[in-house]
Amino acid sequence: MATLGTVTFNNSSATSIFHTSSSLKFSSKPLLLPTRFSPKTPFPLRILRIYALSSNDIKVGTNLEVDGAPWRVLEFLHVKPGKGAAFVRTKMRNYITGNTVEKTFRAGSTIDEANVFKEAKQFTYKDGSQFVFMDLNTFEEIRLNEADVGDKTKWLKEGMDCNLLFWNGKVIDFELPITVQLAVVDVDPGLKGDTVSGGSKPATLDTGAVVNVPLFINIGDQILVDTRTGQYMNRA
Repeated sequence: MATLGTVTFNNSSATSIFHTSSSLKFSSKPLLLPTRFSPKTPFPLRILRIYALSSNDIKVGTNLEVDGAPWRVLEFLHVKPGKGAAFVRTKMRNYITGNTVEKTFRAGSTIDEANVFKEAKQFTYKDGSQFVFMDLNTFEEIRLNEADVGDKTKWLKEGMDCNLLFWNGKVIDFELPITVQLAVVDVDPGLKGDTVSGGSKPATLDTGAVVNVPLFINIGDQILVDTRTGQYMNRA
């Protein structure tokens, strides 16, 4: 039997979300709309909220819902020209397609904030072409395809804790730990004196990733890598 939940809207943002005529009036009480959740939903029941933002509130990392899709703001710039109206220039990435676009918003205009939330899951194993993540509290599994994981697979290791991002009941992205510890499985041997030479060489890690490491690194060494840049940090 499906569980009945509610969607709550505050009156302050209602006019920015719905197109209304002047004949419509809003009650002083919150508006409750029914929404159904399947009992097989792989994440906890929660109240869905839709918030309206002003374009003046945009910053890096803000999640916006534009044209029915979730976007993450990568860059922004408030522009106040000598003539004409002020505006906000942004660069945004579509969570679903991965496309990056530039878009401008009139200063003070209203934009819907995307209801994107994170949940911690552990990557447990790979099953064929699927990557299996487990909720350590409920032991429920969520599977992502190779296309969903993309280039992040080169840093992904069994037992690693990640954050899965949900929007409208589905996974749209996931975040790796900023720093991961990986083992060197193939690299040219280090030579005496390499520790002060300042050079680097390519090394293959146990996940298949290749990174440049200092000349003193050898096979079997454990190293720390920044997953945002793919750069060697130091020996673990």
